[in-house]
Amino acid sequence: MLKTILTGLTGLLCLVVASLAVGAASAGSGAHYKIVTGQERGTYIQIGADLAKYVAQPAGIDLEVMPSKGSAENVQRMRFEPGVKLALVQSDVYQAYLDMANSGNADAGTAIRPLRLIMPLYNEEIYFVVRNDSPMQTINQIKDKVISIGPIGSGTAQSATTLYHLMFNQAIPDQNVQSLSNEDAIAALVVKKIDVAVIVAGQPAKLFTDMNPDLLSQIRILRLDPNVPETARAKETYFPATIRESSYPNWLKEDVPTLTVKAFLVTYDYGLRDTVSNLNRFADSLCENFDTLQEKGHPKWKQVKLELPPLTKGWQYYPPIERHLRACIARRASMPAAGATAAAAQQPAAPKVNKRPCSDQERLLLLCGK
Repeated sequence: MLKTILTGLTGLLCLVVASLAVGAASAGSGAHYKIVTGQERGTYIQIGADLAKYVAQPAGIDLEVMPSKGSAENVQRMRFEPGVKLALVQSDVYQAYLDMANSGNADAGTAIRPLRLIMPLYNEEIYFVVRNDSPMQTINQIKDKVISIGPIGSGTAQSATTLYHLMFNQAIPDQNVQSLSNEDAIAALVVKKIDVAVIVAGQPAKLFTDMNPDLLSQIRILRLDPNVPETARAKETYFPATIRESSYPNWLKEDVPTLTVKAFLVTYDYGLRDTVSNLNRFADSLCENFDTLQEKGHPKWKQVKLELPPLTKGWQYYPPIERHLRACIARRASMPAAGATAAAAQQPAAPKVNKRPCSDQERLLLLCGK
């Protein structure tokens, strides 16, 4: 009888231990998500790494940071690639998709309409890089030059082509366009295969901070001239900015005025309970660890404000995260430096594009062949 009781107790104990082990394993196995960012030496990928380390990890989410060509590719991957739950996207690319969708492009609508914003991040500076021996001094002098606009599918390509069209009321001539990565564009610039390399990156950009000093000495940045009509037209969509000498003390001898475009953190309009729960934890962790991001993350985090400004038509926040972040913002309302300028809340509008088979805009947004 005693043996029977002991055997039963042993079996019950094993069952309890096994149950506890399963529960512990379940609690310790967080979600495995991906965030698509940008080129490997750009700012986006560093911002993604900061989110993975200081926000996702404390929330129990294993966030894999994925390089990409840039914003247009990120929209496509956010929409269609399994596991991608977060993306970094430039405001002009997001708006360009909306404009294409509103003009009747079904593929653009399929890609962009289910996407939702989490929050605005920071402004990315636009670098117009030339050789030191170039006669060009200001951005408005790039007309009819051979230009690398960045890889097709990148936000840089969208910004470069939009800016050129705004400034000169025409597209870049096909024979003058090169679609090179940042590194390849600098190499092509030095050997005189191109005249201008357009690069979009938040300062300080690793591309330049890690660059060989001898190579840096062969290139410089064109300045924005505030007094020319080309600049006035560019400012219809983009904002003035400054590339600071302090960001590149081994390269710049003074601050350089330029233009900027805003970056956003984007997700999808998820409805599955587990996904919503995980993203809510991500939002809470973003709030709780925001000061850590600003202290230990990329310097660009110091320009980010924990706020959800009003959006223009067609832009929408992701409701579950919006509720969590607004509650967080309310709790932090008594802290200093709260509130954003109205200018930061306004989103630039990309120009409308005439519909035709595989337009240049569709090509930039990776909508051809769909």
